[in-house]
Amino acid sequence: MLNKLEVVTDQGVVLSLPLADTLSGYSVQDIDGLDPVKATLVSSPFAQIDGEQFQASRREKRNIILTLGLESDLVVGTVKDLRNNLYGYFMPKSRVLLRFYQDSDPMVQIYGIVENMDSPKFSKEPTAVISILCFDPDFYDPVTKTITGNTTSGTTETPYIYGGTVETGIVFVMNVNRSLSAFTIYHRPADDTLRTLQFQTASPLQAGDVVTISTIPGSKSVKVTRAGVDISYLFAVSPQSNWIQLFPGSNKLRIYAEGAGIPYSIFYTTKMGAL
Repeated sequence: MLNKLEVVTDQGVVLSLPLADTLSGYSVQDIDGLDPVKATLVSSPFAQIDGEQFQASRREKRNIILTLGLESDLVVGTVKDLRNNLYGYFMPKSRVLLRFYQDSDPMVQIYGIVENMDSPKFSKEPTAVISILCFDPDFYDPVTKTITGNTTSGTTETPYIYGGTVETGIVFVMNVNRSLSAFTIYHRPADDTLRTLQFQTASPLQAGDVVTISTIPGSKSVKVTRAGVDISYLFAVSPQSNWIQLFPGSNKLRIYAEGAGIPYSIFYTTKMGAL
């Protein structure tokens, strides 16, 4: 259950809005837009075949609407004071970070752009209704999770539980400690479908190289850091490879490389599709 909302401006100023009290002069009357966002489905018709063939899908942006009551008194000031204070956080086209605190779950956050703030001047019960558009619709756990291990030349898969409700990309980092020409990341989500990412280069990696592979949508990359210099190695990933993402629930991983084990780390962010 939600118990507090924080609004953070780009300048780092924080407005704290506990849901259970009005000491700040604001009462949180409603927060709309926390459910899963609508998905857009793309399909194609075919001649002489009933129905359509599904092609792709994507989720739309999120629209969060805050309804705040303005509770004036001698301490927090007049309704006008409270309204003017909100302008500093919710002026249209400004960017805000929303942090949602829950009783039993970790705090999650989401960035948005203020679309509109409506606060009628002549009302017996003054309120402010703020519309915020979040073009990335997911709520993020700000604490990055880490998986560590060593490459293997065997077939044993290691299970990991991903606690998010939306798939998330990873950043794979390998600290190469010997000559290495190829390795493969094997990933088996809960549906038991095997997905692979193959890395192979004609010029072997050297001890001291650091391989970094990002599968995060919008920032996919492959690079090797050698003597402090970053070199793009996108060519080393097979075009048939899958850009590995962790899916909700069980995920089994195996990093295969011939020879002795090489240490690696996998970093990921837990993403929630709704609260």
